[in-house]
Amino acid sequence: MKKVVLLTAALGLSGLGFAGSASAGCYGSSTSYNCYDSQSGNSYNVQKYGNSTYMQGYNAGTGSSWSQNSTSFGNTTIHNGVDKRGRSWSTTCQSIGGRFYCN
Repeated sequence: MKKVVLLTAALGLSGLGFAGSASAGCYGSSTSYNCYDSQSGNSYNVQKYGNSTYMQGYNAGTGSSWSQNSTSFGNTTIHNGVDKRGRSWSTTCQSIGGRFYCN
C-alpha cells in the first residue's frame, strides 16, 4: 500500500512524473499522461482534474492491474484504490510542518 501512495505522490507533484523513476518514459500533458517503466514492465495512465488524481496501472508480463484515486482538501489527501490482487484499500494523509502523516 505505501508503495502505491508514494507512486502517486511522486507523480502528482512532479509534473509529468519523470522524477519517479529513471527508467520510466512518459508522454502527454501535465494533466493527462501515460508512462512505461522498462525495468518493472509497469505501464500506467494518470489523469488530473482539479484537486483529484486518478491512476490506472497494468503489467503485461504478470497480467496484474491496479488503480489509485487521490483527492486533496487543504493539507489533507485521501487515497484509495485497488491493489494488484484486487483488494481495496484507503488511507488519509496530512501535511503538518512539512511532514506527511498517514493512517
